[in-house]
Amino acid sequence: MITTAKRLDVVEEYYFSSKLREVRQLQSEGKPIINMGIGSPDLNPSKAVIEAIVSAMQDENAHQYQSYQGLPELRKGMADFYQNNYGVALNPANEILPLMGSKEGIMHISLAFLNEGDHVLIPNPGYPTYTSVTNLVGAVPVYYDLKENTNWEPNFEALEKLDLSKVKIMWLGYPHMPTGARGSLELFEKLVAFAKKHNILLINDNPYSFVLNDKPMSLLQVEGAKDVALELNSLSKTFNMAGWRVGMVLGNAAVIDAVLKVKSNMDSGMFYGIQKGAIAALNCDESWFEEQNVIYRRRRELTDKLAEKLGCKVYAEGVGLFVWAKLPEGIASAEDFINQILYEKHIFITPGTIFGSNGEGYIRFSLCVKEEKIQEAIDRF
Repeated sequence: MITTAKRLDVVEEYYFSSKLREVRQLQSEGKPIINMGIGSPDLNPSKAVIEAIVSAMQDENAHQYQSYQGLPELRKGMADFYQNNYGVALNPANEILPLMGSKEGIMHISLAFLNEGDHVLIPNPGYPTYTSVTNLVGAVPVYYDLKENTNWEPNFEALEKLDLSKVKIMWLGYPHMPTGARGSLELFEKLVAFAKKHNILLINDNPYSFVLNDKPMSLLQVEGAKDVALELNSLSKTFNMAGWRVGMVLGNAAVIDAVLKVKSNMDSGMFYGIQKGAIAALNCDESWFEEQNVIYRRRRELTDKLAEKLGCKVYAEGVGLFVWAKLPEGIASAEDFINQILYEKHIFITPGTIFGSNGEGYIRFSLCVKEEKIQEAIDRF
């Protein structure tokens, strides 16, 4: 048998990849599973987006290789989106790189900047891919605590006490996944100052800005942020285009160029039609966000009721596509708790532990579930 690379010894299969096999098996046995675990939008993109991709199929160069940097008009659309929604000015020629989903950007950035043995600051709780990619490239994860009593924001005194001499990258993501903490411009200013002081590349993963959030923010709004920071963003949640795989990385031209060196050796450009659909999405007006949030607000209200039914305390300040809730006193294991509900009530909820040790004692509900299904979940109790 051919042996696998040693790098696979330091990562496991993504939790949802393995857990959803279990869920699908239950469904194949006839169990009426309600999936409240995954943040995959069930709503459609706008009609204009669909029309743009259909129309693009007739274009002369639709089926050819595309530029590694994406269509100029796509980069311009991304620049306009940032200017209009965050007040951030970006040069579409060299400060924006379209991605096939922001998740791939985590790997591209890590390959571009991390050497074996470099240290990476990773939030606990936080998106598990930060850790897996760090391990895959041979770097060392160093976790920094986020806790409810500090509103899921970093403790800078604790950060300064860490050995930061080998730290090359710091990951963050506000609005925060999984908790939904908003963050603030004051927090971003502190983070930029911290990164400058210690010569760290700061990366904000920002796909949830416009879901149930009346104050969208970007790390790049901070003066001087581009000197030390990148931002990842995505059309997956904002425009219901998760399966289309359209994201972006934005920041300093020299840093973007380093990421492009990696990316250009890993794909042959994004499909033309999807780029045209993305351009149409980025041109949606304010009414698009308002209409989406009317739906998500109703779902949120019902999901809060479900959490209360389970004896959980919802993090009410949270925004974004999820509801973060604290388990009742006396529950020893979040995973045991959700497994019992999965097998007895046939409802799949995410345990907080998959996001780090500080997720123990919490569970996460997705809002990518129709109202009638959430009500059905409530009725099962």
